[in-house]
Parts: sequence; C-alpha cells; structure tokens
Amino acid sequence: MLVIGIAGGSGCGKSTFVRNIMEQLPPENVALISQDNYYNDNSHLPLEERHQLNFDHPNAIDFKLLVEQLSILKQGKSIEMPEYSYLTCTRAEETVTVEPKPIIIVEGMMSLVQEKLRKLFDISIFIDVDDDERLIRCIQRDIAERGRDVEAVIERYQRTVKPMHLAFIAPSKYHADVIVPLGGQNEAAKNMIVKMILQKLIDESENS
Repeated sequence: MLVIGIAGGSGCGKSTFVRNIMEQLPPENVALISQDNYYNDNSHLPLEERHQLNFDHPNAIDFKLLVEQLSILKQGKSIEMPEYSYLTCTRAEETVTVEPKPIIIVEGMMSLVQEKLRKLFDISIFIDVDDDERLIRCIQRDIAERGRDVEAVIERYQRTVKPMHLAFIAPSKYHADVIVPLGGQNEAAKNMIVKMILQKLIDESENS
C-alpha cells in the first residue's frame, strides 16, 4: 500500500490536483480520504457561532480519528469515514465506507501539520500558490459551494485564513517531499507524480 499526503493553503487547487492525479490511475486501486471530513462536530453550538469558529487552526481537526482510521486502512481493514457539511458546520449522521486500496490519498490543507499523520505517509506533497490567487479562488468557491457572500469570505480570510496559513500551513511545506507551484493545473508536476506513484507500486510489488 502507498499512502500519499497532499496539503496546501485554502484555495490552492488541492482538489483539482488530486482529481487530475486520480484520473491517471486505475480507479479500483485508489481511495481518497479528505481531511475536511474530520472537522470536529460542532452541532452543540448555534449555527451563528459555528460560522465564527476558526476552521483554519489545527485544533479544528479531529486528528486522533484521522490517524486512527488511516492506520486501520494500512492494516487492510475498511473504515467508516465521517462526512462534514460546510453549510451547517456539522458532521452528517451518515458515513462513507472506505475500503483499503493499493493507493490511499489523504488530501487537506493541514495534512502535513501533524507529525503522527505525516509519519503514515510514504509521499508528502505541498501545493504552493500565491496568496492573492488563493484569495480569489476562496471567494469564488465559498460563494458557489458554501453559501457565503463576498464580504463574509474576505472577513474570514483576514481574521483566520491568512494568519493561520502563515502560522501553520505555509511552514508545513518544509515537511513535503515534493512542492508543486502553480496549483492544480500544473501538468508537468501531475505527470511526474503519477509516474512516481506507478513506479513505487511496481517496486513494492516486486519486493513483496
């Protein structure tokens, strides 16, 4: 099994990059774990308070559960991955069954922040994009997908996204094996990483 961690700041194009990689790999051999599904459940708080929470601090993530479930997958057992709603800022009652596959991709902006999680990765990748470009993408995404207006997105960016990026996420790129500039559309980087993944799978199969 090959476990790949892909991190990067909010709006850097992680999801696009992961999707582009997965399109080049045999679908039956790949499972995707999204760090965003492991946000702490905040259903005990009123909706207005939930929207004011700092979702860009590592404490917002249930790393204990993420590490536990990734370890279970590495043991060849399936997990029930939680689902998280950005609209309600709570976990859904339903879970998603994830089966162990030869390739496990863990994607999320803080995937390289926590040491216990990093130790489970065979390859660590950081998507590095200019701050102004990330802000534009955040505005477009949060309006289209998360029900927020421009003012709310900018306020959150200034209050939590930018300072938390500087404090936690940007420094985590120094734990990466590969740093990818220009975001999810970097074709050269995508092709290189797909080739690396396939070669490592070949090496593992030959050594097993």
